[in-house]
Amino acid sequence: MTASPIPPRLVLLPGMDGTGSLFEPLLQALGPGWPVQVLSYPDDQPLDYPQLLERVLQQIPQDQPFVLLGESFSGPLAVSLAARRPANLRGLVLCCSFVCNPRPALAPLKPFLRFLPLQRLPLWPLDALLLGRFSTEPLRRALAKAIAQPAAHVLQARLQAVIAVDVRQALGLSEVPLLYLRARADRLVPPSACALIRQLRKDARWVEIDAPHCLLQAAPAEAALHLQRFVNGLDEHPRTL
Repeated sequence: MTASPIPPRLVLLPGMDGTGSLFEPLLQALGPGWPVQVLSYPDDQPLDYPQLLERVLQQIPQDQPFVLLGESFSGPLAVSLAARRPANLRGLVLCCSFVCNPRPALAPLKPFLRFLPLQRLPLWPLDALLLGRFSTEPLRRALAKAIAQPAAHVLQARLQAVIAVDVRQALGLSEVPLLYLRARADRLVPPSACALIRQLRKDARWVEIDAPHCLLQAAPAEAALHLQRFVNGLDEHPRTL
């Protein structure tokens, strides 16, 4: 009896908090047999997307196949990395993410975001925006802890980076299979962000899940199922060299 082949490693890039701690529900749903690598970002350095990309490039697997997942804020990072076509990259997953500013109406506010006291705001606006009717006490505690970890100026810099980012051209250069996970109850990233990605990559697969913006936290079992199906099906799509 032959052993089952080990699937590609799933490399997870976190949302705006940058901690990676919010992936815990997904890790539990995937189970211990699934190879996963969770990356995190410095909580005291206001790095922009290009600077974060260089850090991520140093940490991706060099000697084994992997699938890259960019959650929300990290979607543009994942796309930029995929555009460089690293040798072992087998697939790309974007979860509740975007390739350019998902809220263009907020662009004029970019100069003022460095004054926004994000960590001094009460939790309820973030709870309503990121979790909504899916909110639970454990999820609220996890969210509050993650948001409190990075310095205020780091979160402000990441908000400014989101408003300025545009990786549409990079998405067109990425050739690995692409899966987009969209949350039906996402109050932060609108459906137009997914529609633009599907327009630029007509071969992309997409899945809608009844979940809030924090999809991987509120619906981890369903997200894990779709991720496993996507990864297990990659052998049917040989990598373009």
